[in-house]
Amino acid sequence: MRIAITGSTGMIGTALVGSLREDGHEVIRLVRHTHPDESAGERHWSPFGEPDPKPYEGCDAVVHLAGAGLGDKRWSAAYKREIRESRVRGTDTLARSLAQLAEPPRALLSASAIGWYGDTGATPVTEGAPGAEDFLGNLCRDWEAATKPAEDAGIAVTHLRNGVVLDRSGGALARMLPFFKAGIGGPIGSGRQYFSFIGMADHLAAVKHVMALTMDGKMSGAVNVTGPLPVTNRAFTKALGHVLHRPTLMPIPGFALRVLFGQMANELTGSQRVLPARLTDSGFTFATPDPRSALRAALA
Repeated sequence: MRIAITGSTGMIGTALVGSLREDGHEVIRLVRHTHPDESAGERHWSPFGEPDPKPYEGCDAVVHLAGAGLGDKRWSAAYKREIRESRVRGTDTLARSLAQLAEPPRALLSASAIGWYGDTGATPVTEGAPGAEDFLGNLCRDWEAATKPAEDAGIAVTHLRNGVVLDRSGGALARMLPFFKAGIGGPIGSGRQYFSFIGMADHLAAVKHVMALTMDGKMSGAVNVTGPLPVTNRAFTKALGHVLHRPTLMPIPGFALRVLFGQMANELTGSQRVLPARLTDSGFTFATPDPRSALRAALA
């Protein structure tokens, strides 16, 4: 198959490009710079320009991962606007571009996030749970709604509500490692908040599983791309310390997080016990379902 991917240079995008190419697929890396290397499978796309169907011509599926990183900068009012603009407007531009194709792709897999659910405490939630009314909840709602032009054009759309993807090359785990390796890592706040994670290998396998079902007309709508065993932050911290053979005795107080991360601190101290009901119901099997096995794989 020919598969186009936005956000192809990010942590997940880079891994997905490599995995799909290993499987024998032709992968089009959609990039924003104006001089794409066509010999490397690059095509230019603009998330903020007018709709342009040309980058997606001949594609069987599109995976949309692009957007400003939630944890890349301290959350300010300006950066929250950038996060929202990159996701909602970028997705709308992509969806309207796909809708203009005479032969559109059979499937669009568009990234979303478990931020949809807000703080769920210790209550487990699945894809049918309502969206929260906070910043991330409203963002995810509008982000997912932005794919409507593609859906109206008859393209099957799934929304990948991603949990925290564990990989040593980037994301949350890469930021944790220096502290834990130095023996100064510990639980965040009370440590009782739930943490919904998934190992990178399981994430890639899940995306390919969802892609196949979407293309066959057997899946659409929201899919939680998280592991089946969310644990408390304290339990995850203990597992990371065990894998690294380091102590985890120093809790990180909430006020320190607010100084470092601004409004994002509320997300770090919130609790999300999200279950991948649609993945498991569709027969997907996790290779590293618990924190220790997922962390060992991520750090191998």
